[in-house]
Amino acid sequence: MATAKKIVVCGGNGFLGSRICKSAVARGWDVTSISRSGEPAWQSVTASSTPPAWAHKVTWERADILKPSTYSPLLKNADFVVHSMGILLEADYKGVISGRESPIAGLQRAFSPTKGGSQNPLTRKANEDLRSQEKDGQLTYELINRDSAITLAQEANKEKVSAFIYISAAGGAPVLPGRYIRTKREAESTISSQFPTMRGVFIRPPFLYDSSRTITVPLAAMTGLGAVFNSVTGGIFGGIMGAAGVKPLKADLVADAVVEALSDQTVKGPVEAKEIEQLAEQAWRKSML
Repeated sequence: MATAKKIVVCGGNGFLGSRICKSAVARGWDVTSISRSGEPAWQSVTASSTPPAWAHKVTWERADILKPSTYSPLLKNADFVVHSMGILLEADYKGVISGRESPIAGLQRAFSPTKGGSQNPLTRKANEDLRSQEKDGQLTYELINRDSAITLAQEANKEKVSAFIYISAAGGAPVLPGRYIRTKREAESTISSQFPTMRGVFIRPPFLYDSSRTITVPLAAMTGLGAVFNSVTGGIFGGIMGAAGVKPLKADLVADAVVEALSDQTVKGPVEAKEIEQLAEQAWRKSML
């Protein structure tokens, strides 16, 4: 009997991350989730406040993505590692929305062309934590979306992990700073060039929805209309619309595609929305056999 594959999902207690864990459990894999809080607050990722049956087959570990020494021991003997963490809005942006910060000052900072990430993760000393280079220690796109992913890939590569998945994005959006998608693409580029012996897969999902998170359903409907408009106009507005011009996908479908991409050694590099759907269909066909 073949040994079960071991997968470590960083951000495994999140909206998509928890579903990746669920899909991997369904394959019979050995699943470890890493996050600062451990097990999810179930009502925020599913329709119930109690853990589903599959959750008891996941090892829920606590660690800090900015402190590699807290998670690197958990990567030992892993076949696959997934980075499913990221921020959509930075702290100053949230401050504007909640009224805690002056809209002008907050938006000027949010949409500034550059912000600090960490010290260069590739020249980081052994066991050195990632440190925000912003004077107030802000968690920026550069720090979370880019540098934490590069560092995790670096640690996974040291453990000779065979495949690494980074949850990227289909595109930015008119309401988001350009740095959101730029840092995602920088992470992809650095991971693929710096760790060539580790199969890097960059999943680029559009907007994700699920009925358990009710606010995502009407938002998905709006995004779906944007995708239709983009298609009817021949995609000429695609660059402006970003992810808002791509058909939204169900979170479970993307999770199945992630697990299928890990098990299919021919999958490498960027995986766009259409390929995500194809991988999910492949996974579904396997489950029917």
